[in-house]
Parts: sequence; structure tokens; C-alpha cells
Amino acid sequence: MARDGVDLLLLTTEADIRWFSGFLTAFWQSPTRPWFLLVPAGGLPIAVIPTIGETCMARTWVRDIRTWSSPDLVDDGVGLLVETIREIAGRGVMSGNVGSVRIGVPMGAGTHVRMPLAELERLRAALPGGEWRDASPTLNALRAIKSEREIAKIRHVCLAASRAFAALPDIVAAGMRDIEAFRAFTIRCLEEGVDDVAYLVGAAGRGGYDDIISPPSGRALAAGDVLILDTGCMHDGYFCDFDRNWAIGAVDAAAHDAYRVAWEATEAGLAAARPGVRCDELFATMDRVMAPHAIDASGGVGRSGHGLGMQLTEPPSLMAGERTALRPGMVMTLEPGFAFAPGKVMVHEENIVITEDGCELLSERAAPELPVIGV
Repeated sequence: MARDGVDLLLLTTEADIRWFSGFLTAFWQSPTRPWFLLVPAGGLPIAVIPTIGETCMARTWVRDIRTWSSPDLVDDGVGLLVETIREIAGRGVMSGNVGSVRIGVPMGAGTHVRMPLAELERLRAALPGGEWRDASPTLNALRAIKSEREIAKIRHVCLAASRAFAALPDIVAAGMRDIEAFRAFTIRCLEEGVDDVAYLVGAAGRGGYDDIISPPSGRALAAGDVLILDTGCMHDGYFCDFDRNWAIGAVDAAAHDAYRVAWEATEAGLAAARPGVRCDELFATMDRVMAPHAIDASGGVGRSGHGLGMQLTEPPSLMAGERTALRPGMVMTLEPGFAFAPGKVMVHEENIVITEDGCELLSERAAPELPVIGV
């Protein structure tokens, strides 16, 4: 914070608050109440939260917990938040205003402030002397490097999801509707030891699929289909994020070839991923494998991987122009994908952790040839 010129972090989102406090609850699904955590450059964090969360927050290591009854249509926590910031600013307070306190809030790509815009404007107006700074560099640098305990949680959920993927040919068959396949896979993930299947998307189409982010359509799986499932399961608040592909019976040779290309692009990424390699260099390594086989410029989704941890996707991205260098302890996805025919794409994804001299797979490596589910 000293390096980035920030005196006080104001955190409002689930992942940022949990990283600093350990506050883990599914109650974030409700958008009704705002939550705040203040992290001063000197001193311990202070939680400014709705009363309904006090007991849960008290189970964390945070001891200074200040609450208000929420929702409040007149003042939903802003008054208490301003009072607490002024207290932290201490001798910087002049005539009820904060002097030169530099308040850090995430402002970079992929971030948001989780409070109503009108309330944010009220907060800024109540602190006219405050200097608002982008805390994204500070937070990204902290959260990018995972501890051994964090890596162990991610490894656990990756292996559980890997076992569920390996069992899919035993629980999915032609004639089953895709929604039934999603349901069967979700149940298997829970049986294998994940806490939640927070993210599950996929698609199936004859000879290939054209979309990888949709919910099931209700369509029945048929011989000749290529099926993809992409999951972000969770364990103790940490995500995995990887996919697997299958052929339903006999499929066109083009689909088998495309799968092999995506698998080989991932192999190239695994060989190249090591400390000091920049994200754009790793992106280019995988892209070079796919480009000769793509019908248009590969990387149409904008990147071929990203950070992973308390969020399904975290910085940095494996993309052109991203010059962040890999460091030991970073958990990343490798996710090369390309269009191999009109309306048909192939995407492959694995999860890794950067080690001192290379990388380690956290997900079980996919088969080098497109697996076939018999009909």
C-alpha cells in the first residue's frame, strides 16, 4: 500500500473481503445489502457490515466489527462507513472532513464496486478531502500468488472434478437430454467431494459445437455429437475451472483432428509455462499451434487462459499485450480454443500452478485423443 500510495483500502466485493478476512457465506447471492471491509496501512482490518452478518464475521480473525440494521432506506451503512473512515484518518480530520487520506478502491479491468451508485456518490461527497486511487495493482499483486494452503484447496477441487469427468461415460449416453447430463454430472461432482458446482456450462452439436457458455437446451444427445462440459466447482471457497470434450459415438474426422490440435496447444503451454515467461508469450506459444488449423484468427474469445483462485476467473489473462510475468505460486488456466469449421469450435482447458522451475498440473490431464461415449 505504501508503494502504491494508498492509506486505506475500501473493499466491497465478496472475493476481496474474503481474501482479507476469511468471511465465507452464500449470502452474497442477495444483492440487497452492501458490505464493507476497511484495511488501513497501519492497524487491523475493520468490518462495517449489516447486523445479519455479525455472527458469521465474528468466526473469522477480524475483531473490530461495526454493524447497522440493514436494509435501511435512509442510510444503508454509508453514515457508519464515513464515521469509521474519519476515525481511521485520525488527525487528518478537519471540520468534519478527511484531509489527505488516500482511499484505494479497485478500479481496473474485471473489478466493480458493490454498492448502489447513489450510495457511492453519497460516500464521496461526505469525504471531500479524500483522494480516491485505483487499488487494483495492490490487490492483484497480493492475490496472484497463492499460499501452499490455497493451492491445496484448489488441487482438491480440481482432482474431485477430474474424477467426475472421468466417470461421465458411465452416467451419460445417447438419447439423454443435455439437461439430464448436466444434472448427472453435478451430482457426481458433489459425490466426489466438491462443496458446490457453482458454474457449469456446455454444449453439444453434430460434429462440433458453436457455443461454450450456454445452459442446457433440453436437446437429446445423439450419435455424431461432440459434447463439452466446462465446470467451476468449489471447495472451501476456491474454484477449479476446466472442461472436457467427448464424442457421442462416431463423429467426423475433423472433430477428432481439432481435439488433437487443442490438446497439442495445451501441451505446448504446459512446456512453456514457467517463472519469468510473460502471459502474452504463453498465449503466443499456444496460438502458434492452433493458427494453421483455424478458419479465422484464433483467440476469438480474447484470451487463452487466466488466473484462478477465490474467483472463477482472476487476473492476469493469457492474451496479446498482457506483459505480466509468471511467478511461482500463480494458479492459472490454460484454455486454447479455435474455430475449425464454420459454426464449430474446439476448446480445451487445464489448471496448473507455476512452480520454481516450471508448472504442475492440478487437474488430471485429458486424454490425447477425443474420448468416445458408446451408443
